[in-house]
Amino acid sequence: MNIITWNVNGLRALERNGHWDTFLTLPADVICLQEIKAEEGQLSQAVAKPEGFYTYFHSSTARKGYSGVAMYSKIEPKHVHYGIGIEKYDEQGRVISLEFDDTVIINVYVPNGNSKTAPLDFKLEFYESLLQYMNGWRQKGLSPIVCGDINVAHTEIDLARPEANKKSVGFLPEEREWIDAYLSEGYIDVFRYLNPEKKDIYTYWDQKSRARDRNVGWRIDYFFMPQKMAKNIKNLQVMSDVYGSDHCPMLLKLA
Repeated sequence: MNIITWNVNGLRALERNGHWDTFLTLPADVICLQEIKAEEGQLSQAVAKPEGFYTYFHSSTARKGYSGVAMYSKIEPKHVHYGIGIEKYDEQGRVISLEFDDTVIINVYVPNGNSKTAPLDFKLEFYESLLQYMNGWRQKGLSPIVCGDINVAHTEIDLARPEANKKSVGFLPEEREWIDAYLSEGYIDVFRYLNPEKKDIYTYWDQKSRARDRNVGWRIDYFFMPQKMAKNIKNLQVMSDVYGSDHCPMLLKLA
């Protein structure tokens, strides 16, 4: 199974700027998108119902044109789950989960922690609730594969300028500790599991400063899965040559 995750920073903008058709040609069985900033009814038929995909959308009802996640799957899931059962998060459209026979793919857009609608304490509480949600699936006997924009750089090698950002949201100690907590619960950060010391690999760049041209970025998009699934990993590709957003997609190939 091939899974792609990508914060598209606006699905309608992705299509308008000519990147959607190219994206659909990428080798994915399941596509997980974050920050779609639209409801299904606002999308063109080409984006809402592309041929060969089952499509699922969880948009923000609290604020139009904000947040939102979508999933496109060539494989029909057994069940689709919208949200994590907590209204203050679910009304912002932050999680969709597709349940298959022995796995559940969880598509997540973590609050950025730096806005009125998603302040830092809201973000930290979300991390805890998400971990409980992940563990709930394990208790049911399914292996959760979690992907999306997690909105934190875990260690100093996960951003280009750690010293300058020690007091910045997205690299605060109390945020980074939640990645430690996920790992201590038996999950792996797939990229770092495969590349323990690799530097200068990022998934987000500030557009206003043209930071992507200089590769001054942050690695804030992730795949997590239980340690026992590591044997199924074939490859993880950070697709930094794919444009259309301030983030780039990642492709996980599983046996």
